[in-house]
Amino acid sequence: MKKKKGLKFPNFNKMTYEEEAKWWDTHDLGDYWDEMEDVEIVFDLEKPKEETLVLRLQKETKAKLETEARKKGINVSSLARLWLTQRLHTAVK
Repeated sequence: MKKKKGLKFPNFNKMTYEEEAKWWDTHDLGDYWDEMEDVEIVFDLEKPKEETLVLRLQKETKAKLETEARKKGINVSSLARLWLTQRLHTAVK
């Protein structure tokens, strides 16, 4: 199969989920391999999450957090936990 050159991913943030799904249904990821970036994935299996924290947020703050989580491809709770952990780590230094 001949590789297509110069193909760029569309801006998925400007698409609805339905539009994005239709795009993936009609495109081959292999054609866009050069657009991919390596990512580092860290699994912290040693520290189980044993505690729960209930946090109340303003609607605008929650909406912004959800938007950022979507951009990163993770759920909103994971992003909030990640940012809180990072902030505590820098504050304790």
